[in-house]
Amino acid sequence: MSTRALQAASRPREYVGVIGPDAASYLQRMVSNDVEALGPGEACQALLLTAKARVIAPMTVLRRGVDDFLLLTEPALGSRIVRELVRFRFAAKCSIEPEAHSTTIVLGEAPQESIPTPDYGVPAYELLDAAPVPPDAVSAEELERLRILACTPAWGRELDDRVLPAEAGLEDRAISFTKGCYPGQEPVARLHYRGHPNRGLRVLELEGIDLPAYDAELTLDGKVVGRITSAVVAEGRVLALAYVRREVSDDAVLLHGPVAATQLHSPSPRP
Repeated sequence: MSTRALQAASRPREYVGVIGPDAASYLQRMVSNDVEALGPGEACQALLLTAKARVIAPMTVLRRGVDDFLLLTEPALGSRIVRELVRFRFAAKCSIEPEAHSTTIVLGEAPQESIPTPDYGVPAYELLDAAPVPPDAVSAEELERLRILACTPAWGRELDDRVLPAEAGLEDRAISFTKGCYPGQEPVARLHYRGHPNRGLRVLELEGIDLPAYDAELTLDGKVVGRITSAVVAEGRVLALAYVRREVSDDAVLLHGPVAATQLHSPSPRP
C-alpha cells in the first residue's frame, strides 16, 4: 500500500541491530518488556533502565527473525544503547551495531509490514524505509498536537534521567511484570505493587497563544505543583504536557505565572 494514499510524516529515529543466537535471551535480560514473546514481524515498546529504574532510552523492539532484532529509538540515543548493551554483553553471542534506516509515520489504515504505535492516540503505524513522504505530509506541529493529547512522553521533554517509568505513564505500554529480571526491575515492581508515583503527566490548555518555556513552573494557591515539559499552538490555543503532583485534583485550574492552565485529562485514573 502506498503511503501517498494516507496521512504520512517523517519521524527522526536511530536504529540498533541485535543479531545472533543469544540476541533474544540477552535482550530479555536487558530491557523492560517481554521481547522473547514476540514472533517474527512483531514489535513492542520497551525501556532500557538504570539499576535505580531511571530511563536510559525508550525504544520499539522489532523482531525481524528468530535471532534478529531491530531497536528503534530517538535521535542521539542509538550510540548510548549500543554502549550500554555492549558493556554488559559478556559471553552473549550476538552483534550489537547501529543501522541506517528511515521511519515514516502513517495515520489511518495499516500499511503492510508496518509497526503499530500508540504514540499519537489515533490509529498510527511506523513504516521502515518507505518511499519519500509527499509534500502534503502531516506537519510536525500536527504530530506534536496528537502526541500531547495522547499523553505520550518524548525523550528530552518528558523523559530524561530524572524520570521513573510510572511517572511518565509507561507501565502499560513498555513494561512486563511477568518476565524475568532486568536492570531496574526491583524498584519498578516495588513502586507498582507497594506504592504510587508522586507525580504524573497531564494534558493542559493554556490561555493565550504564547508558548511556555521548557520546565516552566505550575502553581496552585501559590505553591509549585508541577512543571511544563511540552507545548504546541494548535487551532488558536496552547496545548501542553506537564508533570503535576498526584494530590492535585483533575479539575483544579493551575497557573503558569499569570496564565491559567486548565487540565484536560491525565493518562489513567490515580488511586
